[in-house]
Amino acid sequence: MTDLRLLDTDREFADVVERLLDEPAYALDTEFHRERTYFPKLALMQLAWSGGLVLVDPLAVDLAPMTTVLEGPGLAVLHAADQDLEVLELACGTVPSRLFDTQVAAGFVGMATPSLASLYERILGVRVHKADRLTDWLARPLSESQLDYAASDVAHLLEVQRVLAGDLEARGRLQWALDECEEVRARARGLRDPDQAWRRIKEARQLRGRARQVGQEVAAWRERRAAEIDVPVRHVLPDLAVVSIAQRAPTTSRELHKIRGLDDRHVRDELARQILAAVQRGLEREPAPQDDAPPRELERELRPAVALVSAWVSQLARNLQIDTSLLATRADLEALLRGDADARLGIGWRADLAGAPIRQLVDGEAALAFNGNGELLLEARSRRPL
Repeated sequence: MTDLRLLDTDREFADVVERLLDEPAYALDTEFHRERTYFPKLALMQLAWSGGLVLVDPLAVDLAPMTTVLEGPGLAVLHAADQDLEVLELACGTVPSRLFDTQVAAGFVGMATPSLASLYERILGVRVHKADRLTDWLARPLSESQLDYAASDVAHLLEVQRVLAGDLEARGRLQWALDECEEVRARARGLRDPDQAWRRIKEARQLRGRARQVGQEVAAWRERRAAEIDVPVRHVLPDLAVVSIAQRAPTTSRELHKIRGLDDRHVRDELARQILAAVQRGLEREPAPQDDAPPRELERELRPAVALVSAWVSQLARNLQIDTSLLATRADLEALLRGDADARLGIGWRADLAGAPIRQLVDGEAALAFNGNGELLLEARSRRPL
């Protein structure tokens, strides 16, 4: 790629920031690693705007000035933005004030979570080289092929955004996509709540009583410890060890060393003391009433409706050329049928498109039928039994 600039001085970056403040839209992407750390380690930032493209080396450049761009009025265009937003929040302390996620937007024109490469090819007829997808971005110097790969992620992104926005406008769906992008932008990120860490361990969710209390405290300690020393949680304690400690509730170092899934590197003197203290906190804590309460379930008579409604929603999504997961997930359907106040199918465009018809179906005011071509059709109920 010609005229490719890698910025490695604060002065060069300041000039780019000043330019971006006047741009109505800019493309952004990041390269990062998190295999060996708790927090994602930013290795490269790619920026493109009308007539310009640069790569920024965050190992050499202070990214703090980028905050003014992110908080400014310009539209940030990213693809599959969720992890990039987490990285930006850590590196710059904020996320863009306006977001257009091309992967989300593509779902509203019939593309199911497409990769950026497939979007480029399908919309622009451009093929990009992806051999460096799993490269080491923290290595220096970066090779020419690495730089070309990174640049390709933003080189055509603004053009893709314009095409998608035009298509969405023509279909009357642009606001739907923008609303969904806003949900992605506003989603809570940052440090995960240590008190909820146990929920990410499948076996821990099956624990009950005292074992669950201990598991909650040990998982919370593990989360805080991992964040403190910036390593993946599995490097502090494996999931198996958390569950085993919860089940056995050791109170001495000797008992702790017998726990399955632990070895000497996990339970050195100070670490053993901290783990045992977490166990003790678990044994002493008062169980919260909701901890042992089963999740709210769908009423028995409505359970058959989930499969029925799912089939119709899938048909509706195909007919409208919308990614089914954007229209409604199974969890969305169950939330609506339960009557949850915050059910997504009861709000906005989803309510008009699917939520209201589903309520009519469940209330007996509508019926599903095959149209003769293998497709489901929702229609007014005749109330004439065969």
